[in-house]
Parts: sequence; structure tokens; C-alpha cells
Amino acid sequence: MTKSLTKLWLQGFKRIMSSVPAAQAEWLRQTAKPKRRPRAEPKRRKVERDVPGGREAHQSRVRPRAGAWTKGQWTRSYHSAPPVPGRLVNHLSYGLYVPPTAVKGATPVVVMLHGCKQTIDEFAMGTRMNLVADANGFAVVYPEQSKHAHAHRCWHWYDDRDTAGLGEARAVVSLVDSLIAHHGIDPERVYVAGLSAGAGLAALLALYNPERFAAIALHSAPALGEAHSGMTAMDVMRRGVRRDPIALIDTIVDVANYPGMPAIVVHGDADRVVAPKNAEQLGQAFLRLNGFVDRSGAWMAGTLRETRDGAAQIHDYLMSNRCLLRVCSVAGLGHAWAGGDEAVPFHSETGPDASALIWAFFRDHRRRPSATLRRAAAR
Repeated sequence: MTKSLTKLWLQGFKRIMSSVPAAQAEWLRQTAKPKRRPRAEPKRRKVERDVPGGREAHQSRVRPRAGAWTKGQWTRSYHSAPPVPGRLVNHLSYGLYVPPTAVKGATPVVVMLHGCKQTIDEFAMGTRMNLVADANGFAVVYPEQSKHAHAHRCWHWYDDRDTAGLGEARAVVSLVDSLIAHHGIDPERVYVAGLSAGAGLAALLALYNPERFAAIALHSAPALGEAHSGMTAMDVMRRGVRRDPIALIDTIVDVANYPGMPAIVVHGDADRVVAPKNAEQLGQAFLRLNGFVDRSGAWMAGTLRETRDGAAQIHDYLMSNRCLLRVCSVAGLGHAWAGGDEAVPFHSETGPDASALIWAFFRDHRRRPSATLRRAAAR
């Protein structure tokens, strides 16, 4: 029955087609067939093609990322640091980036210490420090905190015991010594920079191993000296230290015999994780460490210069025309690396390029190593 009806329908359709003009017949043919909707073309997402590493190099949220633009060599490895109490094996994972422009035997290095909930790959990608290294010929090493040491990969910056923060700082120093001995790193130009908890560990390195580093950079960093546990660390981050930051430094360091430490402090004025007051207090501490003020906070020597860089207000403290302390407050910046890749957590496009700003400060400083360090580097 179904076949008979189909046959009758086709015969009727042929008779109709034969009785109408050609143009109408074509119209009937087209309407008899269901039209397929053309497949929509996928929307192409724009990848910005500004010059890598420049002030206008705004990063798109799609590939290629900044890491794809680098031209040097990236190596992942681990360093066997000296054992700490309670741990026979003390391996420190790290990534080493060496640009093609590096000079063998005299290469500066920047030690980059990530913040909580970060990996070294994310930190390298978000800060774009490797692009700055390509343009300026320095190496970059990224120590990585183990999840076994802290579930969120936080450095124990607030705990200066051998089993915690001080042990982590010593592992970083041991890694630096190994790079000097085996990779031709210049011992006079070793710098350390950190974000948040990484900046806290950088401050520990500056206090306990000043002879190893030529300068430090503290981005979104907690103030020094008052936190000794997780609870007190959170209190310092929210409010800053409650005691005088200069008095705190004098209890930690013999300032009279301290060799000084050039420092750049970068902080967002909209930071809700580490309050901006911490940056002000860090500035006071490093004024004391670099000989600008006495133990009462009274000015002893040096000059202050104020400038602006877009959204950033910069205070430079100079001694004999050398900038030994730079405090940079970035308007509208939260708890994030300024001028970074906003697609990576804890990095923001707000403000000047912090990586370029930090290197511009670092390159003017050297640390003359002691005879002991020169012998270690020659082994």
C-alpha cells in the first residue's frame, strides 16, 4: 500500500512539472528539497602580535603565550641541598632558563621565588621574566616549593627554623652556589625576586645571607620580623606589623655590621591579601638596613626622589647618587604581579611591567663576594 501511494505521488508530481514553465519548475525543485543550513564558520580569536617584552606587549588569553616567544633553553631539574633536621634527603626542584644572549662565564642570574598556589611554569609564564632575560642576557632560576612541604606550595617565610623557612632559604643558597660552580654564573650579580610568600622567603635570604645577593625585589610582600606561625603570618598580612619595623629589624640583624641590601618593593594599593601597609613598613626596614635612618628612625644620610610611571608612584632613596631603595605603589593593583599576563592567576596587566622594572633596578648593583665564596666558586 505504501509503495502504491508513493508511485501515485511521483506520477502526479511529474505531470505538474511538465505543465509549468521552466523557471517555475526550478523553483519547485528547490522547495521540494529541504535546505541544509551552511555550517557556521568558527569565530577566530584575536592573538595580539605586539613586540614580546615591550611596554605594549599585552598578552592575549590564547596561544601562543610568552613562553613560546622565548629563544633560550629551559631546563627542569632538581638540586640535592644539604639535609635538614628530620630529613635525610632534601631535593629542591627548579627550572633554569638561559637566554641565547648569555655570556659564558659571566652571566648574571635572577632567582625567582613563586607565591602560594603557583608552579614555576605559571610564574615564568605570568611574569614574562624570561622575555626580559632574552633582551638583557641574564639567566633565571625558579626554585619550586614541594607539595610535600606545604599543600599550597607556600614557602615558610614566617618560620625561621632550620626545619622550615630557614632550611628552605639555605636550600636556595645551596642551589645558587651550585649554579655559580657549574653553570658559569657571575657571583657578583646574583639577584633574588619573589611574589607574596616567595617575597617573604627572599627577605629571609636578604637578612641571613646578604653576602650572596647583590639586590632583592619584594612584590606584594609581608613585613618582616613579627610573624612566627601561620596565625601570626595572616595577622601581619592583613594589618602589617604591630611593633616598630625598625625596632624589629634591630632585633634580627646586627645593623652596624650588616653589609646593606639594595631593595625594590612593589605593591598594589588595592591589595586585599597583603595590606599595602606592609610595603610602607618594608620600606622603613630597608631604610634602616641601608643606613638611611638610625634606630629611632631619624634621617642620617641620603636623598629622596619621587617620580611616576603611569599608574605607579615611585620613591627612590639615593646614597651617593646610587639608588639603594625603590618603593613602588601601583594604583588599582590587587594581589598580583604588575604588568603581567592576566590570564595566569596572581598576575595582572595593571601597572608598569614589574619584571622590566625589577631588572632595571638590579642591573646597577653588584656584590663583591668574600674570599670564602670565591674559593667555593673556583672548585
